[in-house]
Amino acid sequence: MTFVWLNGALHACDAARISPADRGFTLGDGLFETMRAAGGQVLHLSRHMARLAAGGDVLGMPVPEAAAVQGAATALLQACGLENAVLRLSVARGEGPRGLLPPVHAHPTVLLTAVRGEFSLSHSQVMISRLIRRDEASPLSYIKSLNYLPGILARQEAERMGAQDALLLNTQGRVAESTVSNLLVATGAGVFTPPVAEGALPGIARERLLEQNLVREARLAPVDLLDARGVWLVNSLSLRVVTELDGTPLPVDGPCTAQLEQCLRQSA
Repeated sequence: MTFVWLNGALHACDAARISPADRGFTLGDGLFETMRAAGGQVLHLSRHMARLAAGGDVLGMPVPEAAAVQGAATALLQACGLENAVLRLSVARGEGPRGLLPPVHAHPTVLLTAVRGEFSLSHSQVMISRLIRRDEASPLSYIKSLNYLPGILARQEAERMGAQDALLLNTQGRVAESTVSNLLVATGAGVFTPPVAEGALPGIARERLLEQNLVREARLAPVDLLDARGVWLVNSLSLRVVTELDGTPLPVDGPCTAQLEQCLRQSA
């Protein structure tokens, strides 16, 4: 990473500075989006910005306009000499006094970073987290908050168990998602993903698969995964075939994997 876009301008990475009083740093008060660029173009920017705006409404915090992010991304990709990249847009509320209540007039900190990267297909062993659950009644379950501690704890738990990711149950004991991905499960009746109301993040890749009628929504219990003909984890950057759950091998559905991958690799 050689350059970043910070508050309206390009900066050399080692020269960029954020205030120590920024609420994103002190309280995790903010939002982020992880996006993919291909051929120098940010994919599905309007979808990402719509989700960011929805998160801004929840937090009562202004977020940048899509046109500004598009311009920043173009300049940053060119400066870094990247065409295929992973972009992270972080929007913190900005500086504020001590205490929980934010300032009346916030001046958000907007940071955009880029690293080389492409869409990937891989395999993963997963486990069900015993430490962390998704609260499907909390508005925070539906936004990409800068405070990612629940996911970090669950991912550390998975690492200790020799797994690559952890599945998170909701308060009713049903499966919501993984630490960084939405869940897809193939049964004899089709491919299903938990509804957002179950505590699942409204993922961009998930949204596209639903629109293409490749996936439908349904409540899923852990036993449904063990009885499935295929299980996947999906986000904007990757499709992962789940080959093992809590030490139990799972079947791999090659044709379904190919169909999902084909859809997700499309830029449209």
